[in-house]
Amino acid sequence: MNTGSLTVDTQLEMQWVHQAKRGDKQAFGKLVKAYMQKAYYIALSIVHNHEKAVDLSQEAFVKAYYAFDSFDEQRRFFPWYYRILKNACLGELRKNKRSVNFSAIAENIHDVVDDNISRQQKMEDDERKEQVWIAMNKLKENEREILLLREIHGQSYEEIAQLLGCPQGTVMSRLYTARQALKKRLQKMGVV
Repeated sequence: MNTGSLTVDTQLEMQWVHQAKRGDKQAFGKLVKAYMQKAYYIALSIVHNHEKAVDLSQEAFVKAYYAFDSFDEQRRFFPWYYRILKNACLGELRKNKRSVNFSAIAENIHDVVDDNISRQQKMEDDERKEQVWIAMNKLKENEREILLLREIHGQSYEEIAQLLGCPQGTVMSRLYTARQALKKRLQKMGVV
């Protein structure tokens, strides 16, 4: 599942931000519309529940709206919003502290599946996906986050650097470390 990149034209976004900072609710609505799908998929990858992902992404936009006075107009909107969304999702997980439904996760991963693949192959693929998610769930939070951003959401190194507020070199280093940690977990589980 690739949720795309930060595709809103920088100048257009800056215009909307400028207008929204001056009280234009429609301009803020344009920011919401531009990023709502990406926000939903990020929330879904964290909480693994459709309804909660919708609620949390909307809740984060509301929080962003009320905190918009603190937003620096010279920066991109989505990295700032991402931190609000991430905190809302992590708060929800801490609040509920319930186990993850891995079969629901497998259903939410939208892979293109060739109709010719046998039922047995599909079951094996689903089992492998579930094992990967179990292994990812055992990683450190920062390792899981960077893998989700790169491998699930298809964010570029530059975009991840913006979202996490660190240099691209750090992103590449963290991503390498996270991939190695995931590989070790999968090997321990007997998954090739």
